[in-house]
Amino acid sequence: MTLSTQFITMLSMIGMGSIFGAMFDTYQRFLKRPKRKQWIVFFNDVFFWVIQALLIFYILFLVNQGEIRFYIFLALLCGFAAYQSLLKGIYLRILEALIQAAIKIYRFVKKTLHLLIYQPIVGLIQLVVMIVLGLGRGLWTLVTFVYRVIRWVLHILLTIVQRILLIFWRLLPKGLKKQVEKLYNRIAGNFKKIAKYFDKWVQKWKKRKE
Repeated sequence: MTLSTQFITMLSMIGMGSIFGAMFDTYQRFLKRPKRKQWIVFFNDVFFWVIQALLIFYILFLVNQGEIRFYIFLALLCGFAAYQSLLKGIYLRILEALIQAAIKIYRFVKKTLHLLIYQPIVGLIQLVVMIVLGLGRGLWTLVTFVYRVIRWVLHILLTIVQRILLIFWRLLPKGLKKQVEKLYNRIAGNFKKIAKYFDKWVQKWKKRKE
C-alpha cells in the first residue's frame, strides 16, 4: 500500500467515523427507545450495526481494496471523537430543524388536501344525499296523494254501483230474487267446502312434516 493510498484511507476512515456519529444520533432520534419494545430495539440495533459495518467496509474496499490495518480503527475513533466534540451540537440542531420543517410541510399538505379535496367531496356527497332524500320524500308524498285520490274515487264509484245494484235488486221479481239467493248460497257453500278441504290438506301436510 503506497503512502498516498494510506493517506486517503486515513482521511476516508476519519470521515466515516464522523458520518457514523451523525448516523448514530439520527438513529437514536428516530428510534425513541423508551417507547419501543425491547425485541424491536434489539432487532433495530442489530440491523443498524450491520449496515454501518457494511458501509465502512464498502468505502474501505473502494479506497484500498479492503485491506484492514490497525490505524484504520484509530482513524474511525478519531473521526467519531471529532464529531462528538465539534459537530454534534450543530448537526443535532440542523437535524431537528429539518424534522420540524418536514412536519410543518406534512401538516400544510394535509390541511391543503383536506380543504381542496376531502371537504368538497364530502360536501358534494352530502348534497347528493340531500337531493335524493328530498326527491324520495316528494315522490312518497305524491304517491300517497295519488293513492288517497284513487281510494276516494273508488269509494264513490263503489257507493254508486252499490246503490244502483240495490235499486235493481228491489225492482227484480220475488221469484228471480229467490233463484239468485239460491245460486249465491250454492256458490258460497261450494267455496266453504273447498276451504275446508284445503285446511284439512294443509293440516295433514304439517303433521307429515313434523
